[in-house]
Amino acid sequence: MKEKKINQSNQYSLTEGPTLRAILHFALPILIGQIFQLFYGLVDVRVVGEILGETSLAAVGATSTLSDLLVGFLNGFTNGLAIIIATYFGAKNERFVKKAMGGTIILGVIVALTISLLSLLSLDPILNFLNVSEELRGEASSYIRVILAGLLFAALYNICAAMLRAIGDSFTPLIFLILSSISNIALDYLLIGGTSLGVAGAAYATVISQALSAGLCFLYARKRYPLLHLSKEDFTPNGEVYHKLLASGLSMAFMISFVQLGTLALQTSINTFGDKTIVAHTAARKATSMFMLPFSVLGASLATFCGQNMGAGKTERIREGIFKAVLLTWGWCLMMMLITYTFGDKLIQAIVASKDTEITHTACRYLRFDVLFYFVPAVISLFRNSMQGFGDTRTPVFSSTLELLGKVAVVFLLTPRMGYDGIIVAEPIVWVIMVIPLIVGLFRNPALRREKNS
Repeated sequence: MKEKKINQSNQYSLTEGPTLRAILHFALPILIGQIFQLFYGLVDVRVVGEILGETSLAAVGATSTLSDLLVGFLNGFTNGLAIIIATYFGAKNERFVKKAMGGTIILGVIVALTISLLSLLSLDPILNFLNVSEELRGEASSYIRVILAGLLFAALYNICAAMLRAIGDSFTPLIFLILSSISNIALDYLLIGGTSLGVAGAAYATVISQALSAGLCFLYARKRYPLLHLSKEDFTPNGEVYHKLLASGLSMAFMISFVQLGTLALQTSINTFGDKTIVAHTAARKATSMFMLPFSVLGASLATFCGQNMGAGKTERIREGIFKAVLLTWGWCLMMMLITYTFGDKLIQAIVASKDTEITHTACRYLRFDVLFYFVPAVISLFRNSMQGFGDTRTPVFSSTLELLGKVAVVFLLTPRMGYDGIIVAEPIVWVIMVIPLIVGLFRNPALRREKNS
C-alpha cells in the first residue's frame, strides 16, 4: 500500500538546510523554557516559604525526590514516544505519523494513570523509605497526594509538547510552558494565601496550571496543524508502531530514571557529612545544573534531529549534526572552566546567600575538580540522545545502568574511606566508565552507517 506523503511546508523540518543552524533554531526555545523553569522553581519555593514558613517548605522538599523521579520518568517516556513520530515524519509517512500520535496519547495516558494509582496506594511505605519525619508527615502527605493524583495532566502537556517537537515545532510548547508557570505562581498566592489549604494549595496550583496548559496546547496544536487531526482509526493499535513506541519510550524513561536514582544514592551519603557539607554540595549541584544545561538541551534537540533524519535516510546529516554539536559543547566547557576558576567562589556565595568560608571552599573544591571533566558528560548527553533518535534503545539504558551502579558503588566503597572527597571524584570516574559503551555503540551502529535514498 502506497503511504500518503506529508507536505512539510507548514512544519519545521530538521532534514533540510545547514545542520547546526537547524539544531540551534530548534534548541533555542527549549533552552529558554529550561531557564524559565529554573527561575519559576526558585519563585515557587519562595512563595511557599514566605507564606507558610520553613516547616511547610521542608514538607514540600521532603517529597521532591519522589515527584522529580516520577515526573522525570513520564517526561522521558513521552519524549521517547515522540522520537518514533519524528522518524515517521522525516520519512513523510502521514499514516504512520498519525498512528504514532494516537499511540503516544493512549500509552502516555495509561502509563500516567498507572504510576499515579500505584504511587497513591503505596504512599505510606514510600514516605517511610524517604525518612519523612512525623513532624513533616502530615503536610508532606497532603502535598504529594495532590501531585500524584494530577500526574495525568502533567503527562498530557508533555504528550502535546513532545508531539509538536517531533514535527519540529519547539516554540509552541515554550509558550504554554510559560503560561503554565505564570498561572502556577498566581494560583500559589490565591490558593495558599487566600484559603486554608496550606501546602495542598501549592499542589493544587501546580495541577490546575498543568491542566490548563495541556488543554490549551492541544486546542492550539490541533487548530494550527492539520496533521494533528486524528480520527478513530488513528487510535486503533498497530503492532509494529506500538512495539517501536514502547521500546523507545521505556528506554528513554529508564535512562532518565537511572540517572536520578544514582543521584539519590549519592545524596544518602552526602546527608551524613553535616549541614555545611550538605549546603555546599547543594550549591555546587545548582551551579553544575546551570553549567550543564546546554548539554541536555542540545541532547534533546539531537534526539528529534536524528529521528527526523533517520526517517529521511540522511545518515550523513546525522553524523555531521552530532560532530558539530560536540564541538559546540566543548567550546562551552572551556568557558565554564574559565568562569569556575575565576568567579567560582562568588557564584557559590550568590547561590547560598552566605559568605561562610567552609561552605564556599567545599563547593569550589567540587566544582573546580569536576569542571575539568565536563567534556565527557557533554558527549554522554549528546550521544545517548542521538542514539535514541536513530533507534538504538539499548545502549543508552546500559550506559545509564553503569552510572547507577557506579554511584551506588561510591556510596559503599569510596565515601567511607575518602569522605566528601569520594563524592568529588565519583562523578568523573562514573562519566568515563559510562561513555565507553556510548562511543563504541555510536561508531558501530549499522543503521547510522547505512545510507538510504532520500
